[in-house]
Amino acid sequence: MNTRQRILDLLEGARPGHSLPRAFYNDPALFEFDVANVLPRSWFMLGFTAELTSPGSYLSVTIGSHPILAVRGRDNQIRAFHNTCRHRGAQICAEGSGTSPRIVCPYHRWTYDLDGRLMAATRMPDSFDVTEHGLIPLRTEILSGCIYVALSDAAPDFAPFRAAAGPHLDAYRLADTKLACASVLIEKANWKLVMENARECYHCMTSHPDLKVSFPVVFEGGLTPVGSDPAAFADMMRSRGWSAESECGSWWHVGRYPLNPGVETVSLDGRMVVSEPILDTGGQQLGGLRWATDPNTFCHAFTDYAFMFSAIPVGPEETRVISKWLVSSKAREGVDYDLEKLTTVWTRTNLQDRALAENNQRGVNGLGYRPGPYAPGAEELVIRFNDWYRATAREAAAAL
Repeated sequence: MNTRQRILDLLEGARPGHSLPRAFYNDPALFEFDVANVLPRSWFMLGFTAELTSPGSYLSVTIGSHPILAVRGRDNQIRAFHNTCRHRGAQICAEGSGTSPRIVCPYHRWTYDLDGRLMAATRMPDSFDVTEHGLIPLRTEILSGCIYVALSDAAPDFAPFRAAAGPHLDAYRLADTKLACASVLIEKANWKLVMENARECYHCMTSHPDLKVSFPVVFEGGLTPVGSDPAAFADMMRSRGWSAESECGSWWHVGRYPLNPGVETVSLDGRMVVSEPILDTGGQQLGGLRWATDPNTFCHAFTDYAFMFSAIPVGPEETRVISKWLVSSKAREGVDYDLEKLTTVWTRTNLQDRALAENNQRGVNGLGYRPGPYAPGAEELVIRFNDWYRATAREAAAAL
């Protein structure tokens, strides 16, 4: 049986509202299918415009086996390209970030300008046309200081997500922030298990003692915490000219939510950890904003900082988790914030989630695994992620 038919058969047998058949979580052939066919039908959040502070600054990220490069040009525009030299295909910029006046391949020194144009290729014949060998551009969207990139034209229309998320995000002025910290964590689990864990808080009450101090870990569904007063929260949001209603598309969701009573931000004690805020609260406790996109990212913004979580597929049972913390561009480390206090809750939460995802992988690998039912409400966003994956995988397999 060929891969196409095998995937279609597995999807046909997958029950809605249940976890996926084992092969989707550990089979090398299905992982390669994800990388080659599912991921190119998606939008990826690479980071923030605040990370690219001047012309020549860049971010280099590899999604599966696809190296991607985002760079700020001399015209101050941010563009993204396949991070692959047009000579013999070498990866140009190593994973990470940096600044360079040109984009130079380390192999044979082919040199590109910041807008992707090929500027120099030594020892090529006179007939060689540099205009035909520029870097291959990627669809790029800048949304209120966030950088999103699609690997192919098969990714969905970005406009509905922009229309829904933009009004929420604009208040936080993320373009006027700076990167305070970034971390990388390797998890020995399939990327879908990592994301299923990240899409629910069913486990949070017992598994995240630090997070639950400030974050409401039990939700009725959507972004409404159990025991909260939705009407009062909605009234407060309306007084600011904001909506308290969460909005969802097939591959994204965005919404505001209250934090625990008396809490200002997500921290060890619920008190602000950055004295220079990114949001003018007018003295109100405004809770948090969450926005997330499938297949791999969620973010939170609070009064004093923003946090990004991104799960990057590496192998059938390996995922790279990138986390970033943003603070006001005016905030001074050691004066306006302490880095350890800023990062402790999410760092501990990530480590706890790594243990959960790796344990989940070990159980799924066993012969006793059977796809189990998700809990309505508690795992609503996992169901949405599962629905998105099955629909995207089915569309991708049918197109093979």
